[in-house]
Amino acid sequence: MSTPVNMPECLPLFPVTARIEQGHLFIGGMDTVSLRSSFGTPLYVFDEVTLRQQCRDFVSEFRKRYENTGVVYACKAFINRALAGLLSEEGLGFDVVSGGELSIITSAAVDPANVYFHGNNKSEQELTEAINRKVGTVVVDNFFEMELLQSLAAKNGARQKVLLRLTPGIDPHTHKFTTTGIVDSKFGFSLVEGKAEEAVKRACRSGNLNLEGLHFHLGSPIFETDPYGKAIDVALEFAARMAGLYDFSLGELSVGGGFAVSYETSRPAPEIHRYADAITGALKAGCRKWNLKEPRLVIEPGRAIVGRAGAALYTAGATKEIPGVRKYVSLDGGMGDNIRPALYGAKYQALVANKALETPTEKVSLAGKFCESGDILIQNIMLPELEAGDILAVPVAGAYCLSMSSNYNACLKPAVVMVKDGKARLIRRRESYEDLIRCDLV
Repeated sequence: MSTPVNMPECLPLFPVTARIEQGHLFIGGMDTVSLRSSFGTPLYVFDEVTLRQQCRDFVSEFRKRYENTGVVYACKAFINRALAGLLSEEGLGFDVVSGGELSIITSAAVDPANVYFHGNNKSEQELTEAINRKVGTVVVDNFFEMELLQSLAAKNGARQKVLLRLTPGIDPHTHKFTTTGIVDSKFGFSLVEGKAEEAVKRACRSGNLNLEGLHFHLGSPIFETDPYGKAIDVALEFAARMAGLYDFSLGELSVGGGFAVSYETSRPAPEIHRYADAITGALKAGCRKWNLKEPRLVIEPGRAIVGRAGAALYTAGATKEIPGVRKYVSLDGGMGDNIRPALYGAKYQALVANKALETPTEKVSLAGKFCESGDILIQNIMLPELEAGDILAVPVAGAYCLSMSSNYNACLKPAVVMVKDGKARLIRRRESYEDLIRCDLV
């Protein structure tokens, strides 16, 4: 069947099951117009087929190049119990950065041995919970945490597996707010001034910490593959030097995540196999270069698993036209459920879900409903003429929108549905007014 000439340009940004039928956007066999009728808006729609495909692609692309690879999902992108169960079924481990994230995934019956606990300021309570729940690996970020973890492990008669987080001094060329691997970073042990070496020495001499390997994270989203290779070589050179000084054995190397997704058709992200080629190739070459036994490789995709799998649906409301300046169309969501445009200047595309094949005829700015002038989801986008009640679908909304959402203006956080084969199931209900005051005391 030939593709209609007016098929929307942004359709490939939506989940893999996205189709246009009878002029409407369908995802997972579900008409998004019907989804709005059943669940209201703002509504986040996750496609199960896309989620599972991304999990399987990461596992297969890396393991066929480097069999001893663990794929660990970065929960900060978005996590809830239903998603945790699905990812666990696909064989992924979990990267958590708080006691809250740990509680979500353990409530979903995830094996804690497959959990990596990250974070630059883990509390005593969080580290105690990690030990008590038998979290597989704690990624130690600083000397304060190392001493605290050693003390808590000793108190509990435990021996905790750890990785040390390094800051390798590599610039991944992404937004300054999401760059984490440069020297000027709040994360990890710096390789300059001997901080990382001192961390290895202390960990190796610790009675209750089992130093299994090293970790680094460069930032996100990373549209280049070269930074990974450079950082791997830095980490392996350091590991080889530590082997000679402290009898350190590199059993595991985590290269973090940060794998990009395409938010705009004009800026395609590298395919998974390109990241796999660069990372596994650099690891093998570096181990030969520095005479090291090949360690277990760990990767931490988050955005790249859930980003494209999720789409946000909004309903258009009020319109304001300023002649010769701009036309605003206001939506029933905004920075409360997606703060990324206001925070990072993130750019999105959109589709009018109930007019999916109509020709774009006007340039508008899609404004949120929150009391901030900066609450603009998309600036200057060409769309068909909009009317109140039209449905705007924003693709690639599965990562960091929901996890960074808020109750600003005491608005309710949106509902989330999972779709597959023409069926939708609610995996998070919309908040109620009662939820807003549940924790209040008078």
